[in-house]
Amino acid sequence: MYDSKYVFLIAIVFIVAITSPVWYHGVVGKVIAEPELQLPPGHCIEDKEWMKANHMRLLKEWRDEVVRHADRTYYSFTYPGESYDKNTETRFSCHTSKAEFCDKCHDY
Repeated sequence: MYDSKYVFLIAIVFIVAITSPVWYHGVVGKVIAEPELQLPPGHCIEDKEWMKANHMRLLKEWRDEVVRHADRTYYSFTYPGESYDKNTETRFSCHTSKAEFCDKCHDY
């Protein structure tokens, strides 16, 4: 095989290019602290970790359930017996400032 040196060189360049984000993070990368959120008094409709992982899915489900099924009440599974209205007022009653709450994580 006459072109083996070129194949080997291309393979090395490819491997370096693919792994460059890992190398860059290892050399230059720094740990960025999580943003400090302005939390409302009391608790959210679900626990913190669940909301952190699922808040967008929850909002989309609320939208679909209200529009398609006229289901306007949400029952918390973290806090049994508590119910909430499925609307944006529920969200804005706790998190009044988009810049102080939503944008801090979404811009992180």
